[in-house]
Amino acid sequence: MSNYSGSYSSSQSYAPSAPSLPETHNNSSYNNSSSAQSYYAQPPPPPPPSQQQPYPAPSYGQFSAYGHSAFPPGTHPDVIRSFEMVDRDRSGFIDENELQQALSSGYQRFSLSTIRLLMFLFRNPHDSLRIGPKEFADLWSCLGQWRAIFERYDRDRSGKIDLMELRDALYSIGYAVPPSVLQLLMDKYDNRSGRRKLGLSFDSFVECGMVVKGLTEKFKEKDPRYTGSATLTYESFMSIVIPFIVSYD
Repeated sequence: MSNYSGSYSSSQSYAPSAPSLPETHNNSSYNNSSSAQSYYAQPPPPPPPSQQQPYPAPSYGQFSAYGHSAFPPGTHPDVIRSFEMVDRDRSGFIDENELQQALSSGYQRFSLSTIRLLMFLFRNPHDSLRIGPKEFADLWSCLGQWRAIFERYDRDRSGKIDLMELRDALYSIGYAVPPSVLQLLMDKYDNRSGRRKLGLSFDSFVECGMVVKGLTEKFKEKDPRYTGSATLTYESFMSIVIPFIVSYD
């Protein structure tokens, strides 16, 4: 018997492990109720419009420099430009190193660990080692949602998410993570360089959030009534967990 201490929302996700931003307004405080309805009936309000899309939102420009329609209709030209700048061989695909270069900037660098998780979650069905324009556009949009959550819950504007901010951020997208699990998450994602930074950088926050969401969504498949507990066989348990700890690490 596997038990998830707490509740989770049944809200639909719109991309692989992408958070669906809250749409209704209320107090975002975390409480100790065990009822899924009392936890998630009224999610906290979304961030101001100025914070919702630090990564350009899709608007126009679907034709790439490759001479064919490669990006989804409505893809922002900045997204296309970012892809093409790192696709130097003009193959129409980028690998993990090129993706890292595309997403990193002077103020934000994505670790290879986070990049590999993104490659795993947004993998191309025809090429597991590279992603194409569609996957890149979906990934970019997903990161925009995570950025909005990060900026909203980085209340002290430190550029890091601490334990309490992580708790509230995960709660805002439907995951009442138990304190013991929160501490495990902080220990793992705040200490990857060998020295504690006392908070998660944006890329660590994305990786942490995607793993929590991905594993929880898999668990929910075994718990269709959202009771917070499920009976798993050893095979089922291993099949859920291993992809998240092996495929991108």
